[in-house]
Amino acid sequence: MSHDEANSVADEAAHVTRVPLPVETRAPSGTTSAHLVDGLLVDPATRTDALDEAVATAAADGSPVTAIAVTHAHPDHVGAVAAYASLTGATVYAHADHVDRFREATGVDPDETVVDGDTVGSTDVRVWATPGHAPDHLVFVTDGPDRTAGIVGDLVVAEGSVAVAAPDGDLAAYLDSLDRVRDGVVDRLYPAHGPVVDDPAVTCRRLAEHRLDRERRVLRAVDAGASDVDAVLDAAYDRDLSGVADLARGTVRAHLEKLVAEGRVATSWTDED
Repeated sequence: MSHDEANSVADEAAHVTRVPLPVETRAPSGTTSAHLVDGLLVDPATRTDALDEAVATAAADGSPVTAIAVTHAHPDHVGAVAAYASLTGATVYAHADHVDRFREATGVDPDETVVDGDTVGSTDVRVWATPGHAPDHLVFVTDGPDRTAGIVGDLVVAEGSVAVAAPDGDLAAYLDSLDRVRDGVVDRLYPAHGPVVDDPAVTCRRLAEHRLDRERRVLRAVDAGASDVDAVLDAAYDRDLSGVADLARGTVRAHLEKLVAEGRVATSWTDED
């Protein structure tokens, strides 16, 4: 399945339909994929003919959309929550601990809330709390005819890495969330950006090692005498950061916050340091 496809792609083995949506996003794909499974619509980032068609097809096949949720409330995931709630009459769900965040991002008051371990409404889709990329991040897990699938938002990507940048990002939580998905019985992952992932354990280990390698670079920079965030940034990255300097800086801050919390860096770091 290519993330560049304009129309929906149904994976019958996991009863998941994936619809890439063109949105303003910094992800290389230029799209955020919405997913439909068992009457649940996840991450309706924008309204398109392709997603309208997928919703209609699901209804015709006996699985109308009865629930809408998002993996997290970043702008490139939530733009059409209100539109599809109106179109389908579905119940809108939000993370119970982050209702205000959801409301501010979507302009919608959720009808119901979910927490870790819940199933969503009348569906059999299970909720895993997976903070790190964002504090409200959720993964939706579903058992298909031949495989268990996870709709993983921005927790995982097949290629490259995930931004875990302060102030939203929490690296310790992100690594714990990767471990949960790696150790869970999930056969296929459906990220919001890029292609599907058929080797969840390998991909989660790769992403964790990438973060730990960046942490080692940050720690070496501090040990070598870097005394502010920008100095650490210069030492920890050995590539051109044009267009992503703000994300890289936020990532460095997130690494420093983790190291301070663990007592491995003895000082606090702020924008003013």
